[in-house]
Amino acid sequence: MEAEKWGRRIRAYRKLKGYTQESFSKELGVSVSILGEIERGNRLPAGDLLQRMAHSLKITIDDLTPRE
Repeated sequence: MEAEKWGRRIRAYRKLKGYTQESFSKELGVSVSILGEIERGNRLPAGDLLQRMAHSLKITIDDLTPRE
């Protein structure tokens, strides 16, 4: 459940910033399948990956953190 919330927020910000899954995964240095699993809520991103996501999207990790 928690992973789904993270995934939805990551996907929303990725789309808002104009990235495709392919371009964003390339920017982050991960495979498209890993990014897809994160966005679908099948896995949680590691802390270092979260930092790279936030940096690439020009937002903070707090922005990515799901709200209750």
